[in-house]
Amino acid sequence: MIETARRTWRLLEPYHGMIYFAPEAAAAYGELGLKGRAGYFASRSAALGVVPAPVVVAAFYNFNPVLVGESIADAWSATDPAAVLAARYAAADQALRGTLGDAITSPEMRRAAALLRAAAEAVIGDVAGRPLFAAHAALPWPAEPHLVLWHAQTLLREYRGDAHVAALLTAGLSGIEALATHAASGAVPAETLRTSRAWSEADWSAAVSGLREQDWLTEDAEPTFTPAGADRRAEIERATDENSVTPYAHIGESACAELQALVRPFSRALAEKLMPWALARQ
Repeated sequence: MIETARRTWRLLEPYHGMIYFAPEAAAAYGELGLKGRAGYFASRSAALGVVPAPVVVAAFYNFNPVLVGESIADAWSATDPAAVLAARYAAADQALRGTLGDAITSPEMRRAAALLRAAAEAVIGDVAGRPLFAAHAALPWPAEPHLVLWHAQTLLREYRGDAHVAALLTAGLSGIEALATHAASGAVPAETLRTSRAWSEADWSAAVSGLREQDWLTEDAEPTFTPAGADRRAEIERATDENSVTPYAHIGESACAELQALVRPFSRALAEKLMPWALARQ
């Protein structure tokens, strides 16, 4: 079931993830006075309410705290969480309608929404140690199926993300060290991870040096895992998977397979338009 759960989550990821790249979202946040990265941090953390920046740092884990602090201060001096949440859902609605067209009212969409909602609702009370999931789980469900599907995937994404942070902490990795090990896996280039999370070259070099001393990474110019590092990273992924499987196990293997088939064309259309690098995961 673990592999099925991971595959289902990954296939659905573009359906939620498109909100971070949709021009409709950037425009909506801009209308609220949010500039630069403030829209991302405010929109993803708005369900928490107006909390001190360190709370958002804790939840997001691998971003430079300076970037988070500045973004949150700018956001809540310009607007409020309720307005940001409304803008986020409106942008998701517009982006999904613009990309999927009549498919948003199809029987396939309704069925997919029902299946994923059942999965998400199975863990709605499983909030211990999952702050971002808990905050989003407290939000009301939207009415329309295409937004039900988006909200359900948002919940399950944060459910898994909180589990992943717990696994990283258990492994003794700081946020920037977690990024460096992710880069060593070859999934995303190191420079992309470093710059997108606003870490300096000096910070990154120090993190890599520390991981080499701990026998996580090789001495290569582009570090890869040592055998011990590969085993530790595999354990992190295993723990993440094990602590994220429950919602998918609740609906079962056959329902997950059906859900994958239903959602694949939706996710592919969104990935092609807004996040083409995700196509390799489809």
